[in-house]
Amino acid sequence: MKQKQEGHEIRTSLKVRALGSLVGWLLRLYGVTLRIKVVDRCGLTDSANHKNPLLWCLWHNRIAGTLMARRRIFGWRKGAVLTSASHDGAALAAVAKVVGLESIRGSSSRRGSAALREMVRAVGCGLDICVTPDGPRGPRYQLSPGLIKLAQVTRSPIMGVHLHFSSALRLRTWDRFVVPLPFSKLTIIFDELLAVPRQMDDDAFEAKRIEVENLMRRGADDLDLPLHDHSERERDRR
Repeated sequence: MKQKQEGHEIRTSLKVRALGSLVGWLLRLYGVTLRIKVVDRCGLTDSANHKNPLLWCLWHNRIAGTLMARRRIFGWRKGAVLTSASHDGAALAAVAKVVGLESIRGSSSRRGSAALREMVRAVGCGLDICVTPDGPRGPRYQLSPGLIKLAQVTRSPIMGVHLHFSSALRLRTWDRFVVPLPFSKLTIIFDELLAVPRQMDDDAFEAKRIEVENLMRRGADDLDLPLHDHSERERDRR
């Protein structure tokens, strides 16, 4: 099934949404088994702080761990996640709904402008926005400029989110998607907030994009993994 929104195609289906909901409930159950350590560099977990919306930045392959930790660590915050307008995005939107997040459909290749406007409205309504700036197709660990533009327009700070896994399953996808193994340790790091000036020329904009990308890359502990190696085992114990 294809939905039309502001003249742009959004792909979805009952089957995809049902599968996404099932995965969401499995993630909620799965997450209970994890030992979670929080490193809070910006005071996010203190509900008295940061009542204003934040822009969450995490790499695409860290989505599963973040969703597993949501209800235990920061379930009190209202938020929305940016997902693509594809069927994969529809599945992720259904997963997000189960863990208490709204979704905004769009990417740089489809509904980019419409998604930006919807995210701006969501921030105006007090919602955090979660963006995976190397998704939905990569390249892995390269930050697209959309997040910087969103921070400019909304004047909301960017918070880098880093996840480390004691033991995990790595899928043979473009991003080496990571799923923590049951009863393993997940360390989630909420980094210091980065403000983005409202007015910047092209050079300053690119410098800020590189600054955020470098911050996020410093928080990744697997930069040396190959981009895509079908001969490598899927299971990668760290």
